[in-house]
Amino acid sequence: MSDPIVRFLGRLLAAFAPPPRGRHRHGAVPNPQIAPPPPRFTERLDGHASPLVRPYVLAPGERRLQRERRRALYLATLGIDSGPRHIHGVAVAAR
Repeated sequence: MSDPIVRFLGRLLAAFAPPPRGRHRHGAVPNPQIAPPPPRFTERLDGHASPLVRPYVLAPGERRLQRERRRALYLATLGIDSGPRHIHGVAVAAR
């Protein structure tokens, strides 16, 4: 009894649903086109042309400001407000 039902549903799906596409389709898999590899560097790179300073290295003043911001964020997670003393150049009064 399940055989005629399965055949009927299969024909119904074939009539109204689009054919399966993509990786898991039924049938033979076509041969994918392989792109050629990119060309290799043939010239030497000049090490003196690039700066030796790493962009993520902070100066002592920048490191201090970053530490203050991180400390303020940590204290904010504990519910303590240690916000900035100046907002947009205007001094903020402490409460």
